[in-house]
Amino acid sequence: MKKAIITVIGKDTVGIIAKVCTYLAEKEINILDISQTIVQDYFNMMMIVDVSNFDAGFDTMVDELKAVGEEIGVVIKCQREDIFDMMHRI
Repeated sequence: MKKAIITVIGKDTVGIIAKVCTYLAEKEINILDISQTIVQDYFNMMMIVDVSNFDAGFDTMVDELKAVGEEIGVVIKCQREDIFDMMHRI
């Protein structure tokens, strides 16, 4: 299983989760774990996803998620799980 970490941050508006999850479903990317909070007016979501069925390549997913974020006014970042783990080791 190939995993990735997706973070979504921005001003809270209607439809953020729907738009991101629609993209993931269309690309057959399965959400394994999800956490979202709203602090005052700011939305923050972190997801662990399975990208095993996504054939287009990781860089394509990163670019497409970035475009989805720009469309809805949030910042979407995506990292491979192994790189994320290495960056956050103490």
